[in-house]
This record gives sequence, structure tokens and C-alpha cells, in this order.
Amino acid sequence: MLDLLDYTFMRLALGAAVVTGLTAPAIGTFLVQRRLALLGDGIGHVALTGVALGLLTGTAPLLTAVIAATLGALAIELMRTYARTSGDVALAMLFYGGIAAGVMLINLAGDSAATLNSYLFGSIVTVTSSDLTVVAILGGIVLAIVLVATPQLFAVCQDEDHARVSGVPVRLYGILIAVLAAVTITVAMRTVGLLLVSALMVVPVAAAQQVARSFRGTHLLAMALGLLAAVGGVVASFEIDTQPGPTIVLMAMAFFAVLASARGIVSLTRRWRRRPLESA
Repeated sequence: MLDLLDYTFMRLALGAAVVTGLTAPAIGTFLVQRRLALLGDGIGHVALTGVALGLLTGTAPLLTAVIAATLGALAIELMRTYARTSGDVALAMLFYGGIAAGVMLINLAGDSAATLNSYLFGSIVTVTSSDLTVVAILGGIVLAIVLVATPQLFAVCQDEDHARVSGVPVRLYGILIAVLAAVTITVAMRTVGLLLVSALMVVPVAAAQQVARSFRGTHLLAMALGLLAAVGGVVASFEIDTQPGPTIVLMAMAFFAVLASARGIVSLTRRWRRRPLESA
């Protein structure tokens, strides 16, 4: 493990993994609570268009991806609120439009399939020091906002009508959740990749829900599992020579399988213990 730190690109990748592992489940918990687990997929496809614009214009792809993903997140929220379009239809439109525009623009930019692949599935060797700086700043902003606004975000996700009656600006916080998700996706695109980042936002939350008994417990445990999956996935991908994105997601899935199995075993054990008492 310590030998990995001898490589500059691995130190940068691990730094990005730490930020990704914490921020993705931090905002993903609210998306799951709001039943918008697939929002990350839609925004990820739009972020690909932003990456392509950056490559085409010669600007930083990370920054153009942030702008495109944020606009996409706002479009989803506005379509859900004002247009006669359901959430799943709005997401589907971003799915198809984002990936089509992204692939076309990358082809126009003259970049290879390997470049596209690195953004879609992550690449530990492409993380630069400037990338890590931007990722750390954006991730820190996301975590700070989530920490400060957790009560309001939870209220909006749990029951919009009750939150509105209580004086919470539901529309504003709904937009804030979408924007934070957009920023988180661009933060994670170097390590997990745009096509798989949604999994890191959802799977650790689903795993935490197997054992946690409160929203706060789920939130904190999901962030811990996300951190372990991201860092462990980057290390494993280096050791076995695989892409980091799929490795991170599979590690998160393994955590879910273990915790879900443990919950099932505990539940069965309790039932068997109660049987003699019920028979008596």
C-alpha cells in the first residue's frame, strides 16, 4: 500500500478518491430520500457534453462540465416544476440528448475513443494537480453546504408539503439539491467516470440503509462506505490493472451485499428465537 504513494499520479488519484467518496453519498442520501436516484445518470450524460465542449474549445473540461451539469440539473428541476413533464421523462431527455451531443462534439474535437473512455469510466492516470485542486475546492463547498443545510434538505426530501407549510422554501432547496448533485458528478468523473458516478451516489446509501436506524445514521455511514469504496477501488484498480470506475462500484456493491446478508441473517435469527415463545 505504501509503495503506491511513490507514484505521483496515485497520490493525486487517491486524493480525488477521498473527495469523491465523501461527497457522492453525502448528496446521494438526499436524492435517494427524494426518490431521484437516477438523477445522477441524467446529469452525468449532460456533463459529458460539457467535457466535449472543453475539449473542442481548448478550455478546462472539468470547468465546462461543471457548467453544463449545473444547467442540466436546473433544466430537470424546472421541467419537473413548471412543464407538464414527469421526472422520469425529463431524465430520459437528458440521457439521450447529453450522450448524443457529447459523443458528437468529442468526435468533432478530433479526440480518440480512449479520451472518451477515460471520462465515461474514470482514469487514475489522468488526474492532474490542477484537477485535484478544483475537485477539492468543489467537494469542500458541497460538503459545507450539506452540513449547514441538512435540516432543510431533509425536510424537503421527506415531505415537500409539510416543509412548505413550515416555511421552508421548497423550490429553492430542490434546485440546490440538483445543483449540488451536478457539482458532485463533475467532481467524481475522474475517478468513477460519468456513467458510473450515480452508482457511488446511490449504492453506499442503499448499503447504509440495511443497518442504520435513522436518517443521520444512514447519511454518515453512507459517506464512510463511499470513502472506503472509492479509496479501496482506486488501490485495487492499480493492483489488478483495471479501470477505477467499475472497480469502485463493484466494491460498493460488495458492501451492500455483505450488509444486506447480515441484516437477513439477524432477522432470521430473531424469528427463530421468538418461535419457542410463540409456541408456548
